[in-house]
Amino acid sequence: MPQSRQARQAQADKRAGKKPSTQAGHFVEKEIHDMKRHKSRAKSRPQAVAIGLSKAREAGVKVPPKKH
Repeated sequence: MPQSRQARQAQADKRAGKKPSTQAGHFVEKEIHDMKRHKSRAKSRPQAVAIGLSKAREAGVKVPPKKH
C-alpha cells in the first residue's frame, strides 16, 4: 500500500531529528485543510486536530496521549 504524503513528510522529519509534534503537524494541517473544503468528517477545528493526531499515531508518530 503506498504511503500518504503526510506519512512520508513525517518520516523525513523524524530522520531530521524533529519533535513528534512537528511530525504530526503534517497530518493535522491536512485534516484542517480538508475540513475547510468539506472533505473531512470533522465538524470543528479541535475535532480536526484530534483526527489528525489519531492518523499520525496510526502512521507511527510517537505522539503522547492527551493530558487530562
